[in-house]
Amino acid sequence: MAVTDAHSPSPHPAGAFARLRAMLGRVLGGSGEASLTKRLAGTIFIIRIVSAAMAYLSQILLARWMGGSDYGVYVYVWTWVLLLGSMMDFGISVSAQKLIPEYRASGEHDLLRGFLSGSRWMTFIVSSVVSALLAGIVKISSPWIEPGTVVPLYIGCLTLPAFVVANTQDGIARAHDWMRLGLMPQFVVRQSLIIGFTAGAFALGFNLGATAAMLASAAAVWIAMIGQMIVMNRRLHDTVEAGPKAFDFRGWLAVSLPILMVEGFYLLLSYTDVLLLQQFRSSEEVGVYFAVVKTLALVSFIHYAMSATTAHRFAEYHATGDRARLSAYVAHAIQWTFWPSVAATAALLAFGKPLLWLFGPQFVAGYDIMFIAAIGLVVRSAIGPVERLLNMLGHQHICSLAYASAFVINVVLCVILIPRFGGHGAAAATSLALVFETVLLFWIVRRRLGLHVLAFGMRSA
Repeated sequence: MAVTDAHSPSPHPAGAFARLRAMLGRVLGGSGEASLTKRLAGTIFIIRIVSAAMAYLSQILLARWMGGSDYGVYVYVWTWVLLLGSMMDFGISVSAQKLIPEYRASGEHDLLRGFLSGSRWMTFIVSSVVSALLAGIVKISSPWIEPGTVVPLYIGCLTLPAFVVANTQDGIARAHDWMRLGLMPQFVVRQSLIIGFTAGAFALGFNLGATAAMLASAAAVWIAMIGQMIVMNRRLHDTVEAGPKAFDFRGWLAVSLPILMVEGFYLLLSYTDVLLLQQFRSSEEVGVYFAVVKTLALVSFIHYAMSATTAHRFAEYHATGDRARLSAYVAHAIQWTFWPSVAATAALLAFGKPLLWLFGPQFVAGYDIMFIAAIGLVVRSAIGPVERLLNMLGHQHICSLAYASAFVINVVLCVILIPRFGGHGAAAATSLALVFETVLLFWIVRRRLGLHVLAFGMRSA
C-alpha cells in the first residue's frame, strides 16, 4: 500500500510525477519558511489533484453504472458519512497540530507519547458508540425512510469509526510534516479501492446499486485506515523516544472541543445544500447538483492545502511573539490561496460543460449552477486560511460563532430558495452564506488581531 513518502519505482508514473515536481520546483523553490510552506502546500495540492481526478472518475463511473436514482441515494448517504465522520473526532485532528508541537517544544514527552496513542483510541471508541446509536436511530426511523436508503445508511454507520480514526491520524501526520502519509491513504488509496471494488462488481455482473456502492466505500475506508496506521506506528517508533505515557484527556478536549465547533459549523455549511436539496427535490436533481460541486472542488483544494501547511506555524510564531513574522506569513498564505483559486475557477468554468458531460448528458443541465456556486468560493478565498489563524491563536470561540452565523443563514436561505429554484437556489444560498462568512471573519481578525487579511492591499494594521 503506497502510503509512505517513498517514490514509486514504476517508470511512467514516476517520470510524470518527477516532471510535475520539477515544474513546481521552479515556482516553489527557495529556502525559508515561506518556500517550505509552498513546497508542502504544493505536495498537498498534487495529492488532492490526483485524488480529485480519481474521485471524479469514480463519481462518473458510479453515475453511469448505477443510474440517477441509486446514485442520488449513494450521494446522500456518503454526504452524511463525510459530515458526521469529520465531526466525530472532537476536533482532535486539528488540535493535534497545536498540541504536538507544544509538547515537543516544552519537553513533555510523556504527554506526547500519550497523545499519539490515546487520541486514536479515544476517537475510535467514542465514534463506535455513536455509530451504534445512529444505527439505532435508523432502525427506529426506518418506517419513514425510503426502503432503498435504509441499508446504505446502516453501512454508513459501519464506516464511521474507521473514517474518524483516519482523520485523527491525518492530523498527527500533518503535525510532523508527513503530508503524504496523512493524505495519501484518505485521498488516493481509498479512491483507488472504491474504483477497483465497484469496477470489479460491475464486471462480474452484480447489480451496482446504492447498497453495493456503500459496501465498496466502507471496505475502502477501513483498509486505507489500517494501512495508514501500520505505517504511522512504524514512523512514530523511529521518531519518538520510548518511555512512559501520560493521558490528559480533559486537557485535550478543552483545546479540541472549541475547534470542533468551528470545524463542525464549517462542515455543516459545506454539506447543508446537498442535504436540504434531498428533502425538497428528486434524487436525480441531487445527483446533478453533486456533480457540479465535485467539479468545483478543485478550488476548495487550494484553500485546504494552505490550511494544512500553515496552522502549526501560526501557533509557533504567535508563541514566540514574532508579530512581524506572523503578519508576513499570513499575507503569504492569503496570496497563495486567492490567486490560484481565481485561476482554477476560470479554468473550470471554461471547461464546465464537457466536464459535466462526463457524468452523463443529463448532467450538463447543471452548468449554469457552476457560475453561482463559484462566486462564494472565490470570495471566500480572498481571506485565505484565517479560520486556522484564529483557532491557533486562541480565538476559536469567536470563530465558531462566525461559522454558526453563516450556517444559520445558509439553512434559512436554502429553505427559502430550494423549493422554488432547486439546485440554483442551493448554490445561491451557499454563495451568499460564504460572502457573509468572509466579511465577518475579515472584521474579526481586524478587530482581534489587528491584521489586514484581504488579498488586496495586504499590510499589517
